[in-house]
Amino acid sequence: MTLTIGVDVGGSKVAAGAVDEHGRIVERLRRVTPAASPERTARAIAETVTELLGRHPVQAVGVGAAGFVDESRDTVLFAPNLAWRVEPLRKKVEDLVGMPVVMENDANASAWAEVKFGAACGQGHVVFVALGTGIGGAVVLDGQLYRGRWGMAGEPGHYRVVPDGRLCGCGNRGCWEQYASGNALVAEAREFARRSPEAAVRLLQLAGGSVEGIGGQQVSQAAREGDPAALRCFGIVGAWLGQGLADLAAILDPGCFVIGGGASDAGELLLGPARMAYERGLPGGRYRPQAEIRLATLGADAGIVGAADLARNR
Repeated sequence: MTLTIGVDVGGSKVAAGAVDEHGRIVERLRRVTPAASPERTARAIAETVTELLGRHPVQAVGVGAAGFVDESRDTVLFAPNLAWRVEPLRKKVEDLVGMPVVMENDANASAWAEVKFGAACGQGHVVFVALGTGIGGAVVLDGQLYRGRWGMAGEPGHYRVVPDGRLCGCGNRGCWEQYASGNALVAEAREFARRSPEAAVRLLQLAGGSVEGIGGQQVSQAAREGDPAALRCFGIVGAWLGQGLADLAAILDPGCFVIGGGASDAGELLLGPARMAYERGLPGGRYRPQAEIRLATLGADAGIVGAADLARNR
């Protein structure tokens, strides 16, 4: 059994694991991301890797980073939810751990895991959409990750769907992730509760009576109980998701979409409205094959598994 280490670095957590050649994680670790400090983030990554190295014989290390990774896969040029700005992350981690490091965008790593071991296994043309704090994404064409000329392809969360809409962490307004992400779901529910508290009784009960206490968990629980307000929020966000997928299909014509990330835990609460909007919005939808919209199967492990496999096959 040969092992590589995969590290998934997001705005809130550094998750790492030792992974075998079949995509199985034999041990995993988790740390809080010190997102405001690039130096401390690099050290947090190195600490998880070093701890795993102490217990496992490892060939290489892969890091999936939440940001715009350049074409050489050495530098994170920009990260909307972390303090990385032209950050030479690969070399910093390599110097700290004393091993070869492969770096990739985190959504690219997750997509690769789903293509190799998960929901898109056997598919050559895949669009992966990661719904979390924002929207990450990745494109696989002819069985290969498509990175674009500068390494930053597959960022659909930052194409603008509403001119002069909600302010996004990338600096623009009206980006897709402001309307179809986990944060968008929470924002929709809180706005509804402020506007119509008498219709949001269950949401407010679950949140301890506070609008600011409403989070994704409360919206999902209320929706599973059949609460109309929560279902309405999922319907709105799901419709934005489906319309965005239809737009992506018009450009890329994938064989399937895979929906991952933390917000995908809601399952059909989100995908049901998304599929309906996708079918309505797909150009020429009645006369063309429609890509299947699948739920990711590897969950929170996808980034670890994908980063590790990319390091193995560097």
